[in-house]
Amino acid sequence: MPHRPLISSPDRRTVLRGSLVATAALTLPVAGAAVPAFARSGRPNAAWGVQVGDVTSSSALVWVRADRPARMIVETSASESFRRARTWHGPLLGTGTDCTGTTPLYGLPPGEQVHYRVTLAAPDDPRRTGEPVYGTFRTAPARRRDGVRFLWSGDIAGQGWGINPDIGGYRVYDEMRRLDPDFFLCSGDNIYADGVIEPSVTLPDGRVWHNVTTEEKAKVAETLAEYRGNFRYNLLDDNLRRFNAQVPSVIQWDDHEVRNNWYPGQILDDVRYTEKNVDVLAARSMRAFGEYFPVSTLHGSPGGDRVHRVVRHGPLLDLFVLDMRTFRNPNSPGRQRDDTTGILGAAQLAWLKRELSKSRAVWKVIAADMPLGLVVADGATNFEAVSQGDPGTPLGRELQIAELLRFIKHQRITGTLWLTADVHYTSAQHYAPERAAFKDFAPFWEFVTGPLAAGQFPSNALDGTFGPDQVFVQAPDRSNVSPMETPALFGEVDIDGDSGELTVRLREQGGSVLFSKVLQPGRVGQ
Repeated sequence: MPHRPLISSPDRRTVLRGSLVATAALTLPVAGAAVPAFARSGRPNAAWGVQVGDVTSSSALVWVRADRPARMIVETSASESFRRARTWHGPLLGTGTDCTGTTPLYGLPPGEQVHYRVTLAAPDDPRRTGEPVYGTFRTAPARRRDGVRFLWSGDIAGQGWGINPDIGGYRVYDEMRRLDPDFFLCSGDNIYADGVIEPSVTLPDGRVWHNVTTEEKAKVAETLAEYRGNFRYNLLDDNLRRFNAQVPSVIQWDDHEVRNNWYPGQILDDVRYTEKNVDVLAARSMRAFGEYFPVSTLHGSPGGDRVHRVVRHGPLLDLFVLDMRTFRNPNSPGRQRDDTTGILGAAQLAWLKRELSKSRAVWKVIAADMPLGLVVADGATNFEAVSQGDPGTPLGRELQIAELLRFIKHQRITGTLWLTADVHYTSAQHYAPERAAFKDFAPFWEFVTGPLAAGQFPSNALDGTFGPDQVFVQAPDRSNVSPMETPALFGEVDIDGDSGELTVRLREQGGSVLFSKVLQPGRVGQ
């Protein structure tokens, strides 16, 4: 099947060069250093780079962090020369947001490359500015024939595997950047707030893994400052900052942004924590999460202060970003015969049904932060995701998913598929009623990938309630295999503008495509 050409012209490379030069001042710190050593020139510095999030056909959200209080100024242009640039006056960045901030862009042309630069000005003297930081992104197309291509994955700096300068840091981000996608979906576990990063780790074969370390990563995160430091840690990587300057993001969260397997109302029995109330920890993490990512629903949009949202990417794609963490009920054996809360909460389920019904996009991609039919345990008797290993009729959180799948079938909603990460291996599952205990749904696919920079783990068991057939899986035979021993994993979704066909590719670092599947448009199930 033909693919939309990648943008690799000299102009594309030239505009990115400015951003790379601007971020080159940010060097990896010595062990124990909390932040880079900024030049104290009296001018604000934006060496943490820039990000753009939740891009649509006419809007985007630009993010930056300053090294001191500063005024954010954004300029956009259709060309790298910034002729006829449009200026956007952003907020005053201060200590209340850890000197982070966002500026919304509106009225952008659809299907076009947008070049932007962010300048920070001293609050008391707008003439005293730092060096601008450059970036670029594509707006979503207004025409179906333009096509859409994006990547997804998750799980970064987990299980003690942080930024290793010996292997070039998070090199997978450089590989993904060179694929030049329209955007990147991070399916959760952007950080491991409950995971300590040690200076070194000895591998089973005797080799030594070396980590960049910071003060905030030397213990589990509890305070707002420690959560902020966890989100800041990954930005120490050159590859990630270059990626952010070129590839827009759609970010969701899962458990490790707070603590492994957390749920609302949980009281921790963990000696590492002095704060035992997980709701307090989650509130601090959510604040830092909103400060460090350009998420539209956390930055002043109607119905804000939530992670779940729809990102509309032209006539071919609506992306439904779920929050399977904030509104769930407690982890349990999952055998309830009546469960209206489930893993989404009643209000989010109603929202999802409503938005799916309204969608006129050819494809409705449901971005879940946890898999549906994979059995994810939480201790000896409780379960963390949807399924609990009982292959019979829906119980517990499965009841809510059954209700959603039934709704999709009866409303004849076409073009749905599910993407997720979480389990630290890659697989493809096809769900069909003829194999299932629950039969009132249309067939669909679920694709799993990741991690980007964390340990890999053996595959999980399947639950037969929704009839999954695992047509592909790649997973190690032991737990916590380091990124030095096995390639990072991510996925690619390519929607052809002419035919409307959607191709999913499960990829590994190094360029290999492990598995691919072509889906046809306009079908309720396939």
